[in-house]
Amino acid sequence: MKSSSDIRQLFLDFFASKGHEIVSSSPLVPANDPTLLFTNAGMVQFKELFLGQEVRKYSRAVTSQRCVRAGGKHNDLENVGYTARHHTFFEMLGNFSFGDYFKREAIQYAWEFLTVTLGLPEEKLWITVFDEDDEAAEIWLKEMGVDPSRLSRIGAKDNFWSMGDTGPCGPCSEIFYDHGTDVAGGPPGTPEEDGDRYIEIWNLVFMQYNRDAEGTLTPLPKPSVDTGMGLERLAAVLQDVHNNYDIDLFQRLIKSIQALSGTKDSSNTSLRVIADHIRSCAFMITDGVQPSNEGRGYVLRRIIRRAIRHGHKLGLKDEFFHKLVAPLVSEMGEAFPELPKAQAIVERSLKQEEVRFADTLDNGLKILELAIEEMADKEIPGETVFLLYDTYGFPIDLTADIARERNLTIDIAGFERAMEAQRTRARSASQFSGGLSEEITIDNETTFCGYEQSQNQATISNILVDGEIVEQLVAGQQGIIVLDNSAFYAESGGQAGDIGQISTGTSNFDVSDTRKQGKAFAHIGTCQNGSFKVGETVTAHIDEFNRDATALNHSATHLLHAALQQILGDHVGQKGSLVNAQRLRFDFSHFEPVNAQQLKEIERLVNQEIRFNHEIETNLMALDDARESGAMALFGEKYDEEVRVLRMGEFSTELCGGTHASRTGDIGLIKIISEVGIASGVRRIEAVTGATALEVIETNETRLNDVSALIKAKPENVEEKTAQLVQRSRQLEKELEALKSKLASSAGSDLASSAQEINGIKVLASQLEGADGKSLRDTVDQLKNKLGSAAILLSAVDGEKITLIAGVTKDITDKVRAGDLVAHVASQVGGKGGGRPDMAQGGGNQPENLSAALNSVTDWVSSQLEK
Repeated sequence: MKSSSDIRQLFLDFFASKGHEIVSSSPLVPANDPTLLFTNAGMVQFKELFLGQEVRKYSRAVTSQRCVRAGGKHNDLENVGYTARHHTFFEMLGNFSFGDYFKREAIQYAWEFLTVTLGLPEEKLWITVFDEDDEAAEIWLKEMGVDPSRLSRIGAKDNFWSMGDTGPCGPCSEIFYDHGTDVAGGPPGTPEEDGDRYIEIWNLVFMQYNRDAEGTLTPLPKPSVDTGMGLERLAAVLQDVHNNYDIDLFQRLIKSIQALSGTKDSSNTSLRVIADHIRSCAFMITDGVQPSNEGRGYVLRRIIRRAIRHGHKLGLKDEFFHKLVAPLVSEMGEAFPELPKAQAIVERSLKQEEVRFADTLDNGLKILELAIEEMADKEIPGETVFLLYDTYGFPIDLTADIARERNLTIDIAGFERAMEAQRTRARSASQFSGGLSEEITIDNETTFCGYEQSQNQATISNILVDGEIVEQLVAGQQGIIVLDNSAFYAESGGQAGDIGQISTGTSNFDVSDTRKQGKAFAHIGTCQNGSFKVGETVTAHIDEFNRDATALNHSATHLLHAALQQILGDHVGQKGSLVNAQRLRFDFSHFEPVNAQQLKEIERLVNQEIRFNHEIETNLMALDDARESGAMALFGEKYDEEVRVLRMGEFSTELCGGTHASRTGDIGLIKIISEVGIASGVRRIEAVTGATALEVIETNETRLNDVSALIKAKPENVEEKTAQLVQRSRQLEKELEALKSKLASSAGSDLASSAQEINGIKVLASQLEGADGKSLRDTVDQLKNKLGSAAILLSAVDGEKITLIAGVTKDITDKVRAGDLVAHVASQVGGKGGGRPDMAQGGGNQPENLSAALNSVTDWVSSQLEK
């Protein structure tokens, strides 16, 4: 039996022998493609090659691509575990031609690999072609010798592929495997095709047309080939099983889950769900995604929580999911070496999420069970679904999963109404950005010349006001000026855009920000005087002080990144940054607060590299050469084939397009001012450099001197003296607490004699001077024990704040409730209150009304007793 690992390697080796470049799997997060949540096909990393927007050194490629289909348009999540072939994570084996070979070779290669390399019987393979693609049909029938009875012509719905509504497209040819007459189902293209007998294993897409906005197809000058074959499906064929979960890749994971849970039935749906989900979750985290409440992070969180819930069904109440990373690494680590490198970070991230969700899972399930018991029909109300989502962290598909198991449905429309109401409450106004938004398209292109110069002559290629393209900008107007070339750096890679001026002899435009919009640089600002017209020649001059300060902070960020990896570990990766003239902010992956000693060592290490005064070298290199040289590429960034490599001695080497200092010594000094957590598994450091860092140190020194004078200690003795004062303060607080309790006890004895009696029940309402909530509560307890059947309300005033405590002995709570009593008094003093029938608390802010409120208690209790 061929293992999945063997099949993967056979595929790569076969196409390498046919002149294909073996290209590593791209990350699950597509670079620079906002249309996709995750990489869901092998062609994604080659999209710009197919569009003719990128050139590489090869025209043939072969990959084993990691793919995720969960969330967005392609979402298999709800079916995972319930069907034989749906997965959130799968491997797509693919071979590609970029204007090189076309249909004939693609079909020949596919047939040779399946029938010769893998030895599949020809009579087991069934072919489909687009019904108008006579060329492909002829190659299959005449050159490959496929029996005409095993070839189907299918319409455009299934056999014509397109990248989008417009752009490259073309017919495709699919290869199916026939599992035999023992399995139900008919050939593709027949009414019985939905059965499991004929399973698609390979799709060959022939991109030969370009579709325009009117739908017209024009032949491409260089047709291309994009193919995809699911490794799991192919392994099922070669290992002679009809369910993907029975192949070796899954069976070892399933056995690990069985060992943890004691579940004996290997076909249990929950086992399959968990085995699938550990693959997608581990590789998402490996590729830089962290659980969160938005975007990709929320998809990850949904999958993790679905797995935890299925573990719960198997009796796994303690954290278990992270324990499956090790067997997954054993299974797939050799093929994907990035997985074992990230093993520690994956395990810690999953365990943190398990701990987080465990706190609410049981409570949420109880709420859901109660709601199901009270349902009059078969639909879980939208309000309940939203409550579970908003309060207990239940993703909607998790609730839907539970509903499905009970033969119930969920009220999607009601959930969405509740969600929209929440969004409306949270919505806030946006700030001025010159009318710039993602919806605006600027067709111009700006050439950046700011590495070499701080000002330049340029031509205005476009002007926008309030998001509309105009011909002229006049004094007082806010807007955007687009230039054909510019020394202004546009916000990118975390570095803030330049500020400065655009001018002519008679007009001035203050630039407050510079951003990228497509390939254009949008200079955002205000026309101070004169006017500007499209086509006019202008001078663009950056604010050099702002640029230099920003450059220092950007260079310091690179040093900080390297220091974090040295001190905390290789798992540290950049998750975001902001670099401007005032400070730097760096977000990075790490699972616990960075302690004071670590921060001190990180700061010391960066300052050491600053003192070494390394030259900051920049070189243009081929992307592959840059990576081989050890240059760090940032997660999620899209790089051209030629990249800019920034090196600071042997300490830091990164790909970066930003502006930087000339030498590390120019930075002067770095001072870390804060370290906080901003999301699960993501920390943030803020720091300042140069003169700003000196100001921070001087301010801290002034504060130290002021504190020294205040506590009458020398600066070097401040810590010791402060500890003594804190200890003394704690001792005094204990003594004060004891005194209050003593006074309360004494007051309680005195108050007991002033209680009034109504029908055998003692009623007492009084104010205690100098008491707090705790002493009031203690006194109420004493009085309840002393008075027998009683209703008591005690109060205390501190400035404008009123504290109220009510107590009722349990023998009369059927008539007089403490919560009602305290609410009655609180309503008269501008407050509210509530609690248990025998003990409740409240408050108010109108002490001038307290006396009258207390006087009303006796009559109120009397009225309750008469009911």
